[in-house]
Amino acid sequence: MPAAPEPDWEDDGRPRCHWATGPWLAPYHDTEWGVPFHDDRRHFELLVLEGAQAGLSWLTVLKRRHGYRQAFADFDPAVVARFSPRKVEALLCDPGIIRHRQKIEAAVGNANSLLRVQEDMGSFDALLRGVVGGHRVINRWASPRQVPASTPLSEALSADLRRRGFRFVGPTICYSYLQASGMVMDHLTGCFRYPELTGSND
Repeated sequence: MPAAPEPDWEDDGRPRCHWATGPWLAPYHDTEWGVPFHDDRRHFELLVLEGAQAGLSWLTVLKRRHGYRQAFADFDPAVVARFSPRKVEALLCDPGIIRHRQKIEAAVGNANSLLRVQEDMGSFDALLRGVVGGHRVINRWASPRQVPASTPLSEALSADLRRRGFRFVGPTICYSYLQASGMVMDHLTGCFRYPELTGSND
């Protein structure tokens, strides 16, 4: 599967989380990972990409994000929800994304589920904020060994999303989602982003 050209990037020596290495992961870590947002289209993008990651690495998915944006109508859930079986078959031939039938079909189904959440709750973001009680979870992990793969919070989110018809939303995927969306702050305390995103300088 082809990926986008490697971006220009030079290591500036700042301390980062252990996984944030190289020209793809480091800029994503520095500018996006763990930064809270409230836009439902961005939530849908992250939902699709986290689901696509299942069984793969985040680097594999990140290299194809541009291809996903093209293939999935810039992650407009209202458009993706109307994708036909014929469109799904076409996506299975698209080299710019991960060509996995269940993941593609799940993205279409999840768009429909997200639209139902918007009808019921006003926004998908409102559902997520409800799960975390309206406040971000700020962790203080000093070592990557301390960071869990899932938590009771991600298990609760997974169960809720599954009940609403979402797929590829197991507890581990949901925890990764909570981390990436900033609902759970899991930058390590020694990472330069930790004080920037928590307001802490200690």
